[in-house]
Amino acid sequence: MLLSFCSLCFSFLHHFLFSMENKYLNILSFCFSNTICGLLIVSWLARNIIYTNGLSTTLTWRRKTRKKKNQDDENKMSLLDLPDLTLDCILEKLSPSELCAMACVCSELRDKCVCDHLWKKHMEKRWGRLMGDAAIKEWKTHVATLMACLKNSNPSSYRSNAQQWRSRLAANLKPFSWLKTNHGCHNGGSSSSSPIDSVMYWYSNLESGKFWFPAQVYNRENGHVGFMMSCYDAKVRYDNRTNTFQARYSAHGRRAAEENVTWQRLRPALVETESRDLHVSDCLQGLRPGDHFEIQWRRTKEFPYGWWFGVVGHLQNCVGEENCRCVSDENVVMEFRQFRPESPWKTTVLNRKDHRETGNEVSGFYGGVKKLGTEEEVSTWKRLWPSQVLD
Repeated sequence: MLLSFCSLCFSFLHHFLFSMENKYLNILSFCFSNTICGLLIVSWLARNIIYTNGLSTTLTWRRKTRKKKNQDDENKMSLLDLPDLTLDCILEKLSPSELCAMACVCSELRDKCVCDHLWKKHMEKRWGRLMGDAAIKEWKTHVATLMACLKNSNPSSYRSNAQQWRSRLAANLKPFSWLKTNHGCHNGGSSSSSPIDSVMYWYSNLESGKFWFPAQVYNRENGHVGFMMSCYDAKVRYDNRTNTFQARYSAHGRRAAEENVTWQRLRPALVETESRDLHVSDCLQGLRPGDHFEIQWRRTKEFPYGWWFGVVGHLQNCVGEENCRCVSDENVVMEFRQFRPESPWKTTVLNRKDHRETGNEVSGFYGGVKKLGTEEEVSTWKRLWPSQVLD
């Protein structure tokens, strides 16, 4: 009886626990599944809220930043907003290469940077010593030739407005290639071109070596002994790679050339006397012993003249400096002290009143005379004095 009761109780408890376990598991399963769904829903809602607010905040920040930037840009002053006088003062402080770079920025700055008044200062500082009357005359002839070539090459489209066709030619010639490599002006000729009759174009042609101009070279052919203490006419051009010049001489039907001619060995050419013309001597009457002079000399009459440096000496019958009467004599002694006393080129005597070309095939032919009037001219010759006496 007792066993039957215990068995019945155990069976009831087993069914009760089993039923409770299923319900508990179902409840746990429901709760667990709904918890995951809830978390997913909450996560999705939070994500959308954060994204929406963040995007809105980002867009608002960007709009504010852009608006502030536009306001800052409006408040900034451009270089072109400066008064013309102030802008000109700034441009006057720029070097030639900086002016060229500035001309590449825009058309307004280009028009300002090519003005002659900005370049005259640079031309005078850099090239003023060598741009004598002969070189200026040569450049004007060169410009006139370019203009005539442009006019004749396309007469049907030629216009009366000279500025337009001068600018087109300058754009084709691209005169600033010597500056573009260093300053990034790669916009072509139209952005940095200048009229061919402008100082800027002249300056660029000199610096690039495109323009051969007349000058005189001291001690030609690298100081050859036959040309020591002389100065000869030549056509020269600048070599910006070596900061020296190339020279071409014309002599006796052949052309002699020379490279690496330094700035110190150049001076302006004379426009009033060609290399084969006799210089008119107007200083002979006033020459006295000790005066420095230059005299024309050539080896034969087929050669052009060169200018040779010398000093006025005393006549052979002169009794001394205290009682010197050489200045009143009709003859004047020209000494070339770079030569030895026995040299045929040591001295020559000229007639003050009736001087013409004198000489012979042995000692050469002497032409016109110029008196040196400044200490600078004399000191230039003395710097070139040979280290040894010449034969």
